[in-house]
Amino acid sequence: MTETGPLFVSSGDLIADRRYKWALDHAARGDFAGAADILVQTVALAPAFATAWFALGAIRDRLGDRSAAIDAFEKARDADPEDYHGARLQLARLGSGHATPAMTETYVRRLFDQYAARYDAALTEHLSYRAPALLHAAIEPAMPAAGRFRFASALDLGCGTGLAGAAFRGIADRLVGVDLSPAMIAQAARKGLYDRLVTGDLNDFLEETASKGEKYQLVIAADVFVYVNDLAPIFTAVAHVLMPGGLFAFTVETHAGDGIKLLPTLRYAHAAPYLRLALADTGLSLVSITEAAVRFEKAVPVDSLVVVAQAA
Repeated sequence: MTETGPLFVSSGDLIADRRYKWALDHAARGDFAGAADILVQTVALAPAFATAWFALGAIRDRLGDRSAAIDAFEKARDADPEDYHGARLQLARLGSGHATPAMTETYVRRLFDQYAARYDAALTEHLSYRAPALLHAAIEPAMPAAGRFRFASALDLGCGTGLAGAAFRGIADRLVGVDLSPAMIAQAARKGLYDRLVTGDLNDFLEETASKGEKYQLVIAADVFVYVNDLAPIFTAVAHVLMPGGLFAFTVETHAGDGIKLLPTLRYAHAAPYLRLALADTGLSLVSITEAAVRFEKAVPVDSLVVVAQAA
């Protein structure tokens, strides 16, 4: 899933708001130069109008004026400390500022709240999404040969609408899901798959869980870490909530280099060497790391990795 544009947040100035909407009408008709001119007038009226600055950055980028786009996105960033629209990501995409900035909670929550109602259809009908099935297949070889393919407790990180929950409900006696987006959690709740659903930040949830001494036999994260730049802290937190011998299975998008890369889709890709090192630093043992495509975009497979690690 990629960002489609700014979600309107009023400037508090009725005239500026009307000019902003007028500019979008021009852009919708293909008159991007006219839209940019109107947006320049708009931000002159309301200099702290982050939505208008972001739209101006996007239109200038569309017009091929990189330096002017960067200037507008910087203004959007400065006017919006919580980065509601994702201006920092756009700046990174344009080669300005931090190359792999962390996504703010506000940005991620808004992004998924906006898509929750059509999320399942978008992934399964249009993107051939198969991360849950790939994870399910990846953990089976890690189970004891004589044991049951079943877990007493499983935790679904970034559970979203419950697509992974549907794949794992049948092999988990207790299934817990956590997600930052209230709208996604609401969709998951309607499916009746989870014994417990929590709305909140993943790291905060894991830290609270560890402080209570709660443990899980299985922790999964399907297509979640594409929205997290540095995975080391969350790997450490997962290690603290896994039972001895417990499994941690997740997917990432990947690239051929090293480290972390922000893709044009505004998702993060994590290289295999980075994942190996980050897991080793937590004390988790790598069980398997397999190349796969968790989804297709424009009929092209997205380079991905399916990873399984195990607690000592």
